[in-house]
Amino acid sequence: MHVPDGFINAPVSAVTGVIAAGAIAVSLRGARRELDERTAPLAGLVAAFIFSVQMLNFPVAAGTSGHLLGGALAAILVGPYTGVLCVSVVLLMQGILFADGGLTALGVNITDMAIVTTVVAYAVFRGLVKVLPRRRSSVTAASFVAALLSVPCAALAFTAMYALGGTTDVPVGKVLTAMVGVHVLIGIGEAAITALTVGAVIAVRPDLVYGARGLTAPLKLRVGGELIDAPAAEPVPAAARSARSARRIWGIGLITALVLAGFVSFYASASPDGLEKVAHDKGIDAKERPHRTGDSPLAGYGVKDISDARLSGGLAGLIGVGATVVVGSGVFWAVRRRRTQAAPAGPSAEAV
Repeated sequence: MHVPDGFINAPVSAVTGVIAAGAIAVSLRGARRELDERTAPLAGLVAAFIFSVQMLNFPVAAGTSGHLLGGALAAILVGPYTGVLCVSVVLLMQGILFADGGLTALGVNITDMAIVTTVVAYAVFRGLVKVLPRRRSSVTAASFVAALLSVPCAALAFTAMYALGGTTDVPVGKVLTAMVGVHVLIGIGEAAITALTVGAVIAVRPDLVYGARGLTAPLKLRVGGELIDAPAAEPVPAAARSARSARRIWGIGLITALVLAGFVSFYASASPDGLEKVAHDKGIDAKERPHRTGDSPLAGYGVKDISDARLSGGLAGLIGVGATVVVGSGVFWAVRRRRTQAAPAGPSAEAV
């Protein structure tokens, strides 16, 4: 789904750039309400995990592959505003370091892969969890459906942008049929990855999953025949264990991302992804332009001058995960710090 330079004309690319910039500005403000001392480190990890899993193309049809988009996963784990920022960081790293997705098409890609997928997925997810039983399994099921629907919606969004600013004369109907058809199949893989990941996290630390907040009803005690709320204060030792658990999950998640990008990615499908296949078959890539960083040392997810394909791709994956987690964590740490600074001060000693 990474749109190269030349698929969409300059006016539409500029408009989507403005839309993307506005959405990122809104998301930076909204993320202040979503991030706290527990979830801010997780958000950087989510960005790195999405980067690593996007390197794992899986076959979906003859000669066609797909990969995770990640909007649904990010929105459910860390919140919709933070989710937009997570996927945007991934797209920025991919475009600058790896020549994946055009630089003039960055607004197109953020609008399509970060905004559309996150908004659609989270809207579907919230609608489902309101009507489903208040169980952990309901969160996982809602994650599956939300992710499944987000991918063909992104394909629809690309088709709309092509209809407004496509640089070739391929009929929009042909593009629509091909894009939605293949991305429904890709959506099944997206849904499976999203549900498995959300289910794994919610099984050990449901409090770290944004979409599961409020899932557990407050503990009640029966006193004198009446139910009252149990004391909410958490003992310090339990809080310390919670912090250690969060750090352990962060470490396991980072190691998983490094293994996926540095080793498992070598075995990913080499077939073109959905957009590449449709573009080649229908001819909408006729005016594609070379990437401006196509000669960078990491272009094409390989390290320049390293002839061994496995080593080259593995090192590139490790560098990508490292760069994404550093940049993402830096962004989310800054957002959380702004939230702390903007929080109203508590009562003064004199007032007490």
